[in-house]
Amino acid sequence: MLTRDESQKVFKAEILDFKQGDVNGDGFKDNVFLIGNKPYGDESPFVDNITLIIQCGRSQRFTRVNLKNDAGYNPTIFLGNFTNDRGEEILITIDTGGSGGTIYSYVYSFLNNDLKKIFDSDKFNDEYIYRVSYRDNFKVDVISKNLAYKYTLDIEYKGKEYLSEIYDDSGKLKEPIEGFVRPLGGLYSIDFNRDGVLELYAAQGISGRYGADGLGFVETILKWSGRRFEAERQYVAIFGSEIKV
Repeated sequence: MLTRDESQKVFKAEILDFKQGDVNGDGFKDNVFLIGNKPYGDESPFVDNITLIIQCGRSQRFTRVNLKNDAGYNPTIFLGNFTNDRGEEILITIDTGGSGGTIYSYVYSFLNNDLKKIFDSDKFNDEYIYRVSYRDNFKVDVISKNLAYKYTLDIEYKGKEYLSEIYDDSGKLKEPIEGFVRPLGGLYSIDFNRDGVLELYAAQGISGRYGADGLGFVETILKWSGRRFEAERQYVAIFGSEIKV
């Protein structure tokens, strides 16, 4: 908990986002803040020292939570029921600002004033490992190693100029090519089952020869198992091509 002097220092920082909800499950609405600094002033959207602050609505006491990745862009809070416990959980998302469109994201539980981090984007990226391999005849295999799934993409829509750099006239690869799946790029709360308990929808971009060579997205639906968020199902979404009429 923060002392009075510490709480005064906290609110000298800029409030980046604010939500109200019962996060400790005591029936009172709590105040949840993201605070931080703008080292380059209002002319830049970059913020650092991003910190989560929880103020108990009943006792008015403050709890400060330092984030592992505490710098980036557009930090936001979402409060919702992901675990079916009494209190709402706290979803934090921060844009990294990198060219790959990736994010830092965390989910915290504060039930009974006991802070637990129950989702961490870094751990997600470490756990969900993929292999992306170009094949003959304009195909690309995306293999989800930890889930033991394989998806096959048809990239003929990429057009002759793109394909001619990779394939010969018979559709054979000129040389082996490996793509990659980018780190987490989006994390969204959706109640897919309409039961009042939210799932996490995680999106990761699939790249070919380089980051901007987009081939589609891996979409993973994560559901709380009672101990952790586990993949309930996974899909691959591809880009469409224009139909000329």
